[in-house]
Amino acid sequence: MATPSTPSRRPIGVTSRKPQASSAAQASTADIVARVTSAIAEHRLPPGTKLGEESLGEVFGVSRTKVREALFQLARDKLVRLHPGRGAFVARPDVREAREIFEARRVLERALVFRVTHSAASADLEKLRAHIVREREAMEAKDTRAAIRLSGEFHLMIAGMAGNTVLAEILRELVSRTSLIIVLYESSLPASCSFEEHAELLARIEARDAEGAMRLMTGHLDHIERSLRLKDDEPAAVDLKAVLSVAP
Repeated sequence: MATPSTPSRRPIGVTSRKPQASSAAQASTADIVARVTSAIAEHRLPPGTKLGEESLGEVFGVSRTKVREALFQLARDKLVRLHPGRGAFVARPDVREAREIFEARRVLERALVFRVTHSAASADLEKLRAHIVREREAMEAKDTRAAIRLSGEFHLMIAGMAGNTVLAEILRELVSRTSLIIVLYESSLPASCSFEEHAELLARIEARDAEGAMRLMTGHLDHIERSLRLKDDEPAAVDLKAVLSVAP
C-alpha cells in the first residue's frame, strides 16, 4: 500500500527567500517626501499638479499605503492639499496666503539674522561665504535647478546657525511654500534670491551690524515679493514619471 507523501522539509537554518526588491521598491516614506519636496522647491512640480497614488506608486515602486503616508505628511507641511473624492494636488497658494507667508518670513528671519549676527562663529561665516560662491557659480553656469536649491539653503543655514530648532523647522516649511508661490506667481522679473543680496547680508553679519542685517533681510524678502505677478493661472499638465523618476 502506498504511503502518503510527506511535505518536504528545509534543512535547519535554511529559509525561503523572496526575490530581492529593487532599490526603487525600497523607497521609504521619508524618501518619497524628500523627492516630492525637492521637485516642488526646484520648480519641477508646479502648483495644482495632481499627485495620483497609482502614478506615485509606480514611480517609487511602493504600495498605495506608503504613498498615502507620504501625501499625508506633505499635507501637514502645507505642500500638498488633499481633496476628498478627487485626490492629492500640489498646493496652490492664493494671493492672500502668499502675502501672509512673506509677512511670516520677514518677522521670523529678522529675528534669526539678529541672533546669528551676535552669535556666528568664524566657522559659520566661512560656511556662508563658501555657500555664496556656490550660488554664484550655479548662476554663472545657468544651472537654474541648483541656483534655486542653493538660494533656499542659504536662508536655512542662517536659521540653523541661530540655535533654535523650532524656528528652523518653521522656516523650512515657509521656504518650501515660498517655492510654490514663486513658480505660481513668477513674472518676467527674477523672483529667486540674489546671491549679491546674500553677500551684502553676510557683510552685515560679519560686521556684527544687527540692525543693518535685519534691514537687508527685510529688503531682500520685499524684493522677492514685489517681483511676483499676483494673479491666478491654470496649472499646466505635468508628467509625474518624467519629473520624479530621476533622483534629484
